[in-house]
Amino acid sequence: MRGEKTMSEMENLINKYFRPGRLPHIWCPGCGNGVITGAIVKAIDKQGLAKDDVAVISGIGCSSRSSGYLDFNTANTLHGRALPIATGVKMANPALNVIVCSGDGDCTAIGGNHLIHAARRNIDLTLVVFNNSIYGMTGGQYSPMTPMHSKATTAPYYTVEPSFNLLDLAKAAGATYVARATTYHVPVLVDVIAKGIAHKGFSIIEAVSACPISFGRQNKMGGPAQMMAWQRDHGVMKAVWDRMDEDKKAEAIAAGKFPIGVLYENNDVMEYTKAYDQIIQRAQEGK
Repeated sequence: MRGEKTMSEMENLINKYFRPGRLPHIWCPGCGNGVITGAIVKAIDKQGLAKDDVAVISGIGCSSRSSGYLDFNTANTLHGRALPIATGVKMANPALNVIVCSGDGDCTAIGGNHLIHAARRNIDLTLVVFNNSIYGMTGGQYSPMTPMHSKATTAPYYTVEPSFNLLDLAKAAGATYVARATTYHVPVLVDVIAKGIAHKGFSIIEAVSACPISFGRQNKMGGPAQMMAWQRDHGVMKAVWDRMDEDKKAEAIAAGKFPIGVLYENNDVMEYTKAYDQIIQRAQEGK
């Protein structure tokens, strides 16, 4: 009975939020992008938002396919430019709940400067970073999120560059909501995206995902199930992480583990469109 209920719930979400005739999706078997897209839809449903009140903006890459499946106000934009275009959408209609879907390369390489300034402005966007540690669509080149000493088509003898700590970068730039989850920990992922949508300010959610084809094969990580098990074994709930002493945290980080959940939230910083409204009022009053 539980399985039938779950299937019915899934069918209802598909019928409600996905464009007719777009499924099944074209992502590779074992790719986590479908899981993340489903989590975004569940988060929107959890918030009870009307479809017309949501805009989903994507860049270029495997993750960018997500906007094409969804029946909201959507735009598939330019490589690395999803955030400035989403900023324009939000400024034109501040009432919209604007969600940005961007890959680790799209967001942190060509789009890295836009990420910094969207966070600095604290504009009310919800950025979901599909982090599969690789450029999947264009052949498996390494990205700024590829772990050091990993293989890629552009690093056949391993990478020597350290990867970004994406969430520390965003927080330092001014993001007021910072969270992480994995495609194994789906309920956590849905929850942190829903809270990011509700937060009034710049929200970033790192969705740790698997690319079995372009990353997993090159790094001998096994198939999709093994890569999901890696997420299970390396994602640590924030409450557990916070109970570790500094030595234990250092050991966990050295082992490749990372905290998941809401890692930072600040509700005391004025959101950008509200601050801009004050500028408009000052101009109208001639002050």
